[in-house]
Amino acid sequence: MKVKRLSQIEEYLEEKQEVSLEELKNHFNVSMNTIRRDINELAQSNIINKVYGGVVYNNNSSSNTTAYEERNISHYEEKKKIGQYCNQYIEQHDIVYIDSGTTTHFVLDSLSQEIEFTLITNSLEVVNKAVSYPNIHLMIIGETYKRSTKSFTEITDDETITKFNINKAFMSATAFSINNGASNSDFSENRIKKTVRERANEVYLLIDSSKFGKSSLFTYCHLKDISAIVTDSSVDNSYVDYIKNANKTIVIA
Repeated sequence: MKVKRLSQIEEYLEEKQEVSLEELKNHFNVSMNTIRRDINELAQSNIINKVYGGVVYNNNSSSNTTAYEERNISHYEEKKKIGQYCNQYIEQHDIVYIDSGTTTHFVLDSLSQEIEFTLITNSLEVVNKAVSYPNIHLMIIGETYKRSTKSFTEITDDETITKFNINKAFMSATAFSINNGASNSDFSENRIKKTVRERANEVYLLIDSSKFGKSSLFTYCHLKDISAIVTDSSVDNSYVDYIKNANKTIVIA
């Protein structure tokens, strides 16, 4: 599968830093033409730099996942307002999915304990907050813990998540653009995000204004699939106008 191979190539390059095309071809057991196409695609995303006969990993790429703690303090107040605004959408007996990320966990801040609902998540941050609420029936998905995103990934049995009937999904993204929609840079998380988006009746995208106009490696959701985008007041008006003209809802928290 191409997208999985691209993610694996990115991880391999991040570890090795500099690799020849011949080594990549042999390691991934593909043709030279295939590896060249893959490298060109990664280069367009600014993940790697091409050099004669090989590639060098771009440690300064905006597509790379920065440390969770660094991302958590970036635009902190905006993220907090966005998350807390969204807890008003949760209703009695809802089945809710809250995504991993540095904005989505704020949905559980100042949440009413009178509303009983089922919460599905792959986020350690969300789990840590949810356990203090007696009104939440908590379900955790994902089999492998990823420290850089504080999330549980790798679902080997797709039925684990495809059986869920989700009323509302509160989703995060590394980036959002008009052409590529909501995207992220991790293949295993992208797989979960796409499945949740397909299973949810309503999808709320929680992103601060710095995420607009950017693209990451894997798209999991387009504007047509989103019920509402919740962001902060610094979002460029051109995006607000475009989203409204597409008959979609954008909310300033």
